[in-house]
Amino acid sequence: MTLDQALSFGLIAVTVALFISNRFRFDLVALFSLLAALAIGVVPTDKAFSGFSDQVVVLVASALVISAGVGKSTLIGRVVRKAEPFLTTTTRQVAALAFATTIMSAFMKNIGALAILLPIAIQIARRTDTPVSRLLMPMAFGSLIGGVVTLIGTSPNILVSRVRQELTGEPFAMFDFAPVGIGIAVAGLLFLVVGWRLLPANRAAPNSAEQAFETDPYLTEVRIGEKSTLLGKTVGDLEALGEGDVEIVAIVREKRHRYTPAWHWQLFAGDILIVRAEAVALRKLIEEAKLDLRAADDPDRDARSSKDGKDSEEKNTRGEPPKDIAVVEAVVTGVSSLIGASARSLRLREHEGLSLLAISRSGEPLAKRLSQIRFQAGDVLVLQGPEETMAESLRNLGCLPLLDRAIGLGRRRQEYLPIVLLTLAMIVVAFKLVPVTTAFFGAAVLMVVLGVLTLKEAYESIDIPIIVLMACLIPVSDSISSTGGAELIAGVLAIAADALPPVGALALMMGSAMLLTPFLNNAATVLIMGPIGASLAQKLGLNPDPFLMAVALGAACDFLTPIGHQCNTLVMGPGGYRFGDYSRLGLPLSFLVLVVGTLLIPVFWPLK
Repeated sequence: MTLDQALSFGLIAVTVALFISNRFRFDLVALFSLLAALAIGVVPTDKAFSGFSDQVVVLVASALVISAGVGKSTLIGRVVRKAEPFLTTTTRQVAALAFATTIMSAFMKNIGALAILLPIAIQIARRTDTPVSRLLMPMAFGSLIGGVVTLIGTSPNILVSRVRQELTGEPFAMFDFAPVGIGIAVAGLLFLVVGWRLLPANRAAPNSAEQAFETDPYLTEVRIGEKSTLLGKTVGDLEALGEGDVEIVAIVREKRHRYTPAWHWQLFAGDILIVRAEAVALRKLIEEAKLDLRAADDPDRDARSSKDGKDSEEKNTRGEPPKDIAVVEAVVTGVSSLIGASARSLRLREHEGLSLLAISRSGEPLAKRLSQIRFQAGDVLVLQGPEETMAESLRNLGCLPLLDRAIGLGRRRQEYLPIVLLTLAMIVVAFKLVPVTTAFFGAAVLMVVLGVLTLKEAYESIDIPIIVLMACLIPVSDSISSTGGAELIAGVLAIAADALPPVGALALMMGSAMLLTPFLNNAATVLIMGPIGASLAQKLGLNPDPFLMAVALGAACDFLTPIGHQCNTLVMGPGGYRFGDYSRLGLPLSFLVLVVGTLLIPVFWPLK
């Protein structure tokens, strides 16, 4: 062993120990590791920051932006909700939700797919009295097995493709993972449909900080436009669309006449509906029924509609507001100048540039028109106005902004465009018209240019700690290969694997990655184990591709702990899970993946 190899191994050992200790953030550990590698000389100064310009970092960041854009679409949620009447048993619910999460995770980042379906699963559990702990972990595990189907589904696939490119000059293609990944996904889903019974049914999610800030239902006004899906339907149809979470308080017709409607009343274009609903239900209603959210500061504007219906209101409230417009929730404090006044008397838009979109008052069901309600201390308002002056306006009015709950009112979502952009990116990659990084970078940029995401939302969707971890560990992990350390470790493993058949050596690599991932990060596992797996294959005279596949699969399938992957962490709180709950379902699933993966990989990627 040379001095450089010893220094490189020592640095990796310290890095792994710091990861396992969990005393420091993993991105900080990666930064320290890079700095230490520079100090001891195992990473040359001219290559220290090569990770930040590496294509894999650009690809992961682009995939995160695209996932956030797809998350803006309501199409997926609507499809799942249409199937809800058939989901009458826990087995059907687990099958449908895990299947949907798995399919989505194959074509977008798995954490993004899970985040989209998580609220829907919680609603289904609440309506059917199903323990939410029976649903969320199968969905999380479904997102992990779905991610292994394509190149962009999970970070380990992207990183192991980079290792292959360094070895052979050719990275893995978009669907090279599909033959093995689909087999793993099918076997995993079949197990989850049965295995959910291993999960506890008595887990309850603790109250979160966000729940402490939950408000009573909002009162707001919406207008039925010419393109609304509710034209000609009844009040009962509208409330059914709201699934019991939306109440029609009144209808305003003939400019100012207000009526309390019965369930059979028919809805017409131009009707102004005074609606009481929770924020999430209200947003869903506006998006699915194509309603126009109205502000309270111009109560007479419906009288100014032109005869063809193309009035200024239609232009301002149907489409997405300008990109520098913000929508916030704010609470009226005891010293606010709003107390005792109404939106009409204050003329908020003229004086502060703000529009009142909705109001909630604890313990008092409001029923007046928004413009006529006099504000009280403790009222929660949804306000829309210029983003750069929003904070100053709230201070002037004596209002405090609530934590960002992404209620989504006042901003119309794109339903089909993000899915079209993702599909186009997949097509051009599948036909090898452009490299995968170029295609997904272009799709990410178009998500912003075409208004699917604001620039702020795009930046916020990028998981900076993960980007920093990968960018720092790429040159550090390269030092294992450049110093000959990977070959040295591979030689030791080759001695152990020499007594095993080639399939046994493959299982050894996959199992090693599976055991290491819970204590590291899956990206760090691939960066460390990938070069070792390739060197082991060469020592044994075998094809490195199946060993790289084994490393990617093992690193991506962490079912044993809540900390090894973000998807597992995401469901821990809402599901009320304990640390030991993950192994109850995850241990047999890990064994299944190890067996099926070991059998499938040599079929599609011959060992010799």
